[in-house]
Amino acid sequence: MTDVRPLHQQIRFCRSADGTRIAYATVGSGPPLVKAANYLTHLEHDWNGPVWRPWLESLAEHHTLVRYDERGCGLSDWDVTEYSLEAWVQDLEAVVEALQLERFPLLGISQGASVSVAYAVKHPEKVSHLILYGGYARGRFNRNLTEEELLQAETMINAIRIGWGQENPAFRQLFTTMQIPEGTEAQKEWLNELARISATPENAATMERAFYQIDAVDLARQVTVPTLVLHGRADAGVPFEEGRLLAALIPGARFVPLDSPNHILLESEPAWTRFLAEVHAFLGTGQEDGPAAGAPRLFPELTSRELEVLELVARGRSNEAIATVLVLTPKTVRNHISHIYSKLAVNSRAQAIVLAREAGLGRESG
Repeated sequence: MTDVRPLHQQIRFCRSADGTRIAYATVGSGPPLVKAANYLTHLEHDWNGPVWRPWLESLAEHHTLVRYDERGCGLSDWDVTEYSLEAWVQDLEAVVEALQLERFPLLGISQGASVSVAYAVKHPEKVSHLILYGGYARGRFNRNLTEEELLQAETMINAIRIGWGQENPAFRQLFTTMQIPEGTEAQKEWLNELARISATPENAATMERAFYQIDAVDLARQVTVPTLVLHGRADAGVPFEEGRLLAALIPGARFVPLDSPNHILLESEPAWTRFLAEVHAFLGTGQEDGPAAGAPRLFPELTSRELEVLELVARGRSNEAIATVLVLTPKTVRNHISHIYSKLAVNSRAQAIVLAREAGLGRESG
């Protein structure tokens, strides 16, 4: 991996349409990849820990990574009153304009996915590829909540407002546990500290409420750029069904389920490898040896035998033909295919073939 260090990062400032000062940073080299802001970041602190640094290093490996702190947190202005989808889009517009970017892939994580959708609809000529991870089109208040679920949402907002700034991390630990339930103690402690230093309790609570009010359903239906949507099956921060809905709303979007409970993927889990491989394949980067050579890395959840079966399925072979080639019984082939469907979250042979061929499998005729 390219050696990307914090000192190579360039931090600058621009002003959004309402005058809010937005801090943005660039790192790496190559064509631009823009990451929309997400909740509670800090351009400097993000580099100094085990949670976000792997993301920054990997995303900057083949690109000039552009990212910025959300209004109200990090190095951007904290004295802010306007938190809305429109304002967040204007912040992204300001960063793109400051760097005079003409066309680029856009990555949206969590609520940044909704911002990215809105930007792509407003500026389709700017966005070459749209990558959405752990995102949603409906904020929490727009998900037909039960009375109990509504109480839980309000409790979270109040817990942030009351306990975010305390030295005791108990309140922040609630947030951290939902972000990285499988994180190590060191990772959780670092994320606790990020939450403490990146925003005031009042700002954090106000942002949380604004995220709950997001409604990008109609906008998602208007997206016209190529879109890849990825979401953890057991995401503890944003329900998996919200990721499925987001992908279903966007015309032609490809949906990739990831086997992870973490809202922020950790570099030690297989889902992280799958995420990077899918993004590289989608953008056409990191495939110097050809897409087919890199394709197996896209499916780390499959066994070697299942991958062989999927390759033959992608070539259009019948179960009987696959059984003959691999010296298996037809029943064993059916079992393998059933496991493949489950692991890749597809419901039919046609869907499996599309997924496999997009990854570079099944390219040989016959």
